[in-house]
Formats: sequence, structure tokens, C-alpha cells
Amino acid sequence: MSASPSGLLGHMEDLQDLAIIERPIRRSLKTAEEIDKLTVDEDLNDIERAVYLLSSGQDVQRASVVVNLPNLVRQNPAETFRRVVPKVREVLHVAGVELQLAAASSFLTILQDDIVLIQTHTHSILQIVLLNLDHRDTAVVSNAWLETLLAAVDVLPKETIRQEILGPLVSKAQLSQSLQARLASCRILGKAATKFESAVVKKELLPLVRSLCQDVEYEVRSCMCRQLENIARGIGMEHTKAVVLPELVELAQDEGSTVRLAAFDTVVNLLEMFDSDDRTHVVFPLVKTFCEKCFKADEAVLASLSFQYGRLCHGLSGSFSEEQHLWFLEFYKKLSVLGLQLENGHCESQAYPLELERKYETVRRNCAYNFPAMVLFADPKCFLAELYPTLSSLCHDPEISVRRTVADGFHEVVKLLGPNVHYVHKELVELLQDESLEVLDALLNSLQETLELATSRGEGAGSESKQVSVPDLIPALAAAEQKAAASLRWRIYEKLLRSYACLPRIIAGDQIYFRFLQRMFTIVTTTNVLPVQREAARTLCVFLRYNRKQEQRQEIIGKVVEQLAQGKSYWNRLRYLDLCEIAMELFSKSYFCKYFLVPALELVNDPVANVRYKLCRMLPRLKACIRLPGDKHLLQQLEFCVRKLLCREKDKDVVATVRKIVLDLDKMDITEPYHKRHERDLLDQKKETEEILLLEMEQLERQQTDGKLTIDKHTEKKRRDSKTGLSVTKSMSGSTSGATLSTSAGKEMKKAKLARSRSLSSHPSTSKMVNSEKTVKVKESGSCPAMGKNTLLPINDDTLRSHHFSTASTSMSPITSSSSMPVLIRSNTTNSTEHRTNGPKDTQSRKLNVQRKSNSFGMQSGRD
Repeated sequence: MSASPSGLLGHMEDLQDLAIIERPIRRSLKTAEEIDKLTVDEDLNDIERAVYLLSSGQDVQRASVVVNLPNLVRQNPAETFRRVVPKVREVLHVAGVELQLAAASSFLTILQDDIVLIQTHTHSILQIVLLNLDHRDTAVVSNAWLETLLAAVDVLPKETIRQEILGPLVSKAQLSQSLQARLASCRILGKAATKFESAVVKKELLPLVRSLCQDVEYEVRSCMCRQLENIARGIGMEHTKAVVLPELVELAQDEGSTVRLAAFDTVVNLLEMFDSDDRTHVVFPLVKTFCEKCFKADEAVLASLSFQYGRLCHGLSGSFSEEQHLWFLEFYKKLSVLGLQLENGHCESQAYPLELERKYETVRRNCAYNFPAMVLFADPKCFLAELYPTLSSLCHDPEISVRRTVADGFHEVVKLLGPNVHYVHKELVELLQDESLEVLDALLNSLQETLELATSRGEGAGSESKQVSVPDLIPALAAAEQKAAASLRWRIYEKLLRSYACLPRIIAGDQIYFRFLQRMFTIVTTTNVLPVQREAARTLCVFLRYNRKQEQRQEIIGKVVEQLAQGKSYWNRLRYLDLCEIAMELFSKSYFCKYFLVPALELVNDPVANVRYKLCRMLPRLKACIRLPGDKHLLQQLEFCVRKLLCREKDKDVVATVRKIVLDLDKMDITEPYHKRHERDLLDQKKETEEILLLEMEQLERQQTDGKLTIDKHTEKKRRDSKTGLSVTKSMSGSTSGATLSTSAGKEMKKAKLARSRSLSSHPSTSKMVNSEKTVKVKESGSCPAMGKNTLLPINDDTLRSHHFSTASTSMSPITSSSSMPVLIRSNTTNSTEHRTNGPKDTQSRKLNVQRKSNSFGMQSGRD
């Protein structure tokens, strides 16, 4: 079998690759000469080593010395400042960016260190900082040194700042200096103004401030304008009106848009320092002109204007007339639909250049951010007429970022609306059903608070607030869960399931059972993402905790045990142990031991070591749930599981864990402090009381339902009996009239006999009928108060649910729950008593019918 040439070439290439792999690898990347250069004499102390490395070392060695400079100053400040700091100053002339940044950080640490005597060495440090402010790398290095100097102003004494910083600042602020130097002077002036008294600022700093506000470069004017806030706070409110406000008015009319924007931001930040007269006659015309000019021709400034608009309106609201108030509100409405056109009731984006479209999107997003502030500005009572169309437009905005911002602040809107929260029910449902998961994610940040506020009416909480239903809320929540489940963004899904824990306070128990509880169980058993499974298990336990129907609880617990604790997949059995950890937090010890503990202990026989390992880790918590002497058999079963693990376990990890756990189990009752155990017992007693109250509520609801059914049946039976009595009376009168017509006028004797027989037979029956009617009337009047009581005592499902949650949030004793029950129980007792009194009444009515029939029969016989 001959080899082809191409095959031989392929083998040769493989051999060459092997030869390359087998070449000896160079063990060191440095030559011997380079290693000698990096080697330092071990006999040198720290100061001498630092001087040597700064003089003849490489860049990496110099950087290490500069970084370690604060430690050298703490150890030996005198020698460090005498020998090391001058060397650092020489090195910085030719140093690179990394070394410059390290030096700026080190000197800032030294200035902020309280150990060093500032008065002794501050001059040498500040000289280095001020010298490097004019570094050629203005973008990085110069800004780093400037930040160092500004931070140092906070810790330096006033005299040091005046001599070392403000002295050179006068020369650096001149027009002959570079642009970078003048910009740095603006920031230093703003920082220094907060350190001195008002008189010093007015005398020494204001001349420089006026000069820089009139600078020929718009960057300098803009920078100085933004520092006017610090200047105003430094000189006080009186001088602000005379000095700062005229400068702001002039800068607000500057030809540069960035200068005008800086003036607008400064005015907004200083609103509390202007009196009402200044706000009305100076600030309002200034801001109005600025807004109109920006809306017409300066889209670049609109983004910042829209962002500050909420603060502006809130700050000026106390000084507005009704006309001014309306103008600002209408201007906000224009900003909220900027770049959109209304077609068929929906906002659609117009065709603009991409850059302009992005600016309009930013403006609308800022309007969405400020919407809660505008609701407060417009008064929540006027929301429907003034701002509801704006909210609807923002919720339907074509840009996701706008809708996400609305969803992020929706809970604030709901909170402000109060009893008028039903105005925004439709928008809440639409945000839940939004096609973008980002919108849903933003809404989930405060979904629990939003849902609770959206379904309550009034200022009260719990049983004091009236629960209202949100149309299409349940389908919207279910659709949101399906959409999150279909996506790959499991964190949003986890957050959504966590938010569903509030549903028992909002939705009826049957709706939760049929629409959500079964779905939570499906998620626990089918989803592959562990955090989602655990959150679904927690929500499932919350639903189970507040379900008031015993049949539904038993069904869910049975499915949990069957499909999780006894499931075929070890993954599901692990999830059962996770669910047990959650159940121990939510349920009382007695409830947990009754329904969850035994299936968990049976997992000691699980064939998978991971399950047994997790069970071993949980044994101390399981033992803590057992209460003696009532649960002595459970303690024996747990000890049997431990012995079984010690004797038969073969997995080394499980064996090591169970040996450690045995020691922890023995120390549980000894090492735990009494106050912690007492607090835990009180909390468990509270949980058990709430569970007992749930059972009593369920029994009361069932008794009242049965009582209502009994009353309805009795009423129907009474109605049928009355119809039967009327028919008998009609037949009796008809037979009597027929008998009279059938007799002939000539037979007088037969008439006399017939009349005599009628009188004799009718008198006793009539007296019995009268007595029976009196009896019936008395009994009916006696039953009326009971029925009246029953009509006053029906229990509403929402009232019971809100009452339970209010008791769950506060500590409750068994005496309180028992004392609140007798009124409800009495209603059921009254119903049963009334039901017992209906027996004689039915017997009397049957007797009455028999007597009527016997009377008719007697008259017929007399006639014959």
C-alpha cells in the first residue's frame, strides 16, 4: 500500500510541530545583566533604598517607591521629606502618566494623614502639586493633580490655603495664562469659597470671580458659572441677590449654549436662596425666556432643561400665579411628546436625523423621570384632566427607554394619587404586558408596593382600607410570568416570582389557587435554573401559608410530598429540602412537623449521596423544630436517622459531615443563649396563633355558608307551602258554591239539614285554624330578630384576608383571637336555633292542610 505525496507532507508538518513543542523553554525572561540592574543591596535601609531606586532604578521601581511614600512618611517623616521628596520632585519632570498618577494619589494621602505635622511640610508638598497643575497632559495628569489640590483644601488650615493656594491663584487667573490654568482657577475659587467667612470671600475672591465670568473663552465662563453656587453659599443670601443674581442673569443670555445651560442649572440649584420677590420678577421671566428659546432653536440644551424641570417647578411652585402655573404645566406637556405625532390615538415617532431623534428621546425620558414631581406640582386632584393624557402617551412611547423610566417611577405616581389610584389601572396592566422585558424589569423593582397601593382605596391599611379590583390584572400577571419564563433572563424571572409573594394581600384565595399556585408548583418541578426554582418554592410556600381552604392545602402538600420528596429525580428531592428550609421560616414548628418533617427524614435512605449530604446539613435545623414532650416520637425518628447514617453511610463527604453534625446536635441546647431561644419561641407562638386563626376563619365561613343554604331552603319550602294552602282554600270555596247552586229552591228541609250539618262541622275547625294561624304568627315574629342578626353578620372574603394580614403584621395573643370570635359564632348559633324552630312551624302547616281537607270532606258528606 503506497503512501501519497500529500499524506507524506502532512506527516512532515506534524513532526515539525512536535519539534517546536519539544524545544527547551527559556526559564527566565531577564538576562543576567538585567537581573543585576534590578538587584538592590540588602544592607540598605528603607530611606537609602528609596533614594537609590529613584536615582538609578527603572520605572517600575520608581513607581513602587512613590506608591510606598506615605508609609515612609509615617515611619520617618524628617528623613523622608529631607532626602526622598526632593528626589520625587526631580523624577516627576520626566515621569510618565502612571508615575504622575501614583504621585498625585500618594501626596493626597500624606496631606490627609493626621500624623504628619501639616505646618512643617505642607509647603514642599503644595509646591509639587501646583507645579504639576500645568502638565502638558491636560486630560489626565493635570486633572489628577487638580483633584488632589481640591481634596487637600478640605483638610488644610485657612492660613495655609490663603498663603499657599490663593496667592498663586491671582496670577493663574489672568488672561495671559493658559486655558487650563484659568479653568483650574475657577474650580479652586469655588472650593475655597466654602472655607472662608463671607467678608473674606467678598473682598478677596469676588473680583477674580467677576473677571473669570467675563473671560473671552466660553469654557472659562461656563466653568465659573457652575462655581457661582459655592460662591453664593459662601457670601450668604443678602449678597447673593446683589452680586450673584446679576451675573447669572447676564450669563443666561450668553451667546454660548453651554454657558446658558450652566446658568440655568445654577439658578435651579440656588432657588432656595432667592426670596419670593426675586423668584416672581427675576427668576420666572429668566427661566421662561430660556425655555422658549431652547424649545425653538437649541435642542442640545433641552436634555438638561427637561432633566431639571421637576426641581424647577417644585422650587418655584410657591411663587407662581395661576397663569404661570398653567404655562409651566403646558410646557411640560409639549416636552413629553417632543418628536412624536399623534395618529389614531397612539404616539408614533416622526422621521428625524438620528442625532436629533436621540436628543428627543432623551427629553421624553427625562419627562418620564420627572412625572411624579409634575403630579405633585399639578395637584393629584387635577390628575385626570391635566396629566393623564401625558402618562398614557409616555406609557405608549415608541422608545423602550422612555417606557422603562415610566415603569421605574410608577409606584410614586400610584402613591401620590391615593384614593384616585383607579385612574392608572389601565396603564399598570399595559406596563405589565409590555413587549420589552426591560420595562417589566423596571416595574418589578417596586411591584409589590405598586400592587398593594393600586388595589387599596383610602388612607388606612389592612382591614381599614377597602380592597378594589384591577380589571385584567390577573391575566396581565400571568402573561408577564409566561413572557419572563420564555426568555433567557432568569434574574428578571426570579424577581417576578419574588414579587408574586404579595398576591395573597391582593387577590382572592381561589384565584391564587387556580391561576398561580399550580403554576408555581410546575416551575419548581420543571425549571432548570436553581435560583428560579428556589424563588418559586418560596412563593409556593407563601401561597400555601395564607390559603384558608383545608382541602386545597392538603392537595398541594400531597403533591409536594409525592412529586418532590418521593420524586424519581434526585433534583426534585433536593428541591424538597430547599422547600423545607423555606417552610421552617414561614410556618410554625407544629405545622412543619406535622406535614414536612417525616418525608424529609425518610430521605436518609436516598440512593444519591448529594441528597443525604444536604439532609445531614439540615439536621440541626430539623431538630430545632421538634418540641418536647409532644414530638418525642419525631425526635426518636431523627436520632434513628443519625445512627443509620453513622453506621451505614459509605460516602466520605457525608460521613465527615454527619460526624460534625452530631457534635452540633449535642451542643444545641447548651450553647444557644436563652434570649435568642425565647425570641424564637415567641415568633413561633405568633405563627401558630395565626394558623389557628386561619382555621377558625375557614370554619366560620363554612358555617355561615351552610347557614345561608339552610335559610334559603327553608324560605323556599315556606313559599311552596303557602302556595299549597292557597290552592286548597280555593278548591274548598269552589266546592261550597257548587253545592249551593246544585240544590233546588223547593226543598227547604234539606237546606235546613245542610245548614245545620255545616254549622256543626265548621265551628271546631275554624277555631283550630285561628289558633294555628296565631301560632304561626308568633313564631314568625320570634324568628325575625334572628334573621336580622344573620343579615348583619356575613363575612366578606376581602375583609377576612385583610384582617388576617393585619394580625400577621402585629403580635397577637390567643386571648385576642378568642375574644374576637364569639360574635361570629353567635350568628351561627342563631341560625341553628331558627332552623330548629322551623320544625313545629312545618308541623302546624301540615295540620292546617289536613283540617282544611277534613272540613271540605265533612261539608260534602252533609250535602249528600
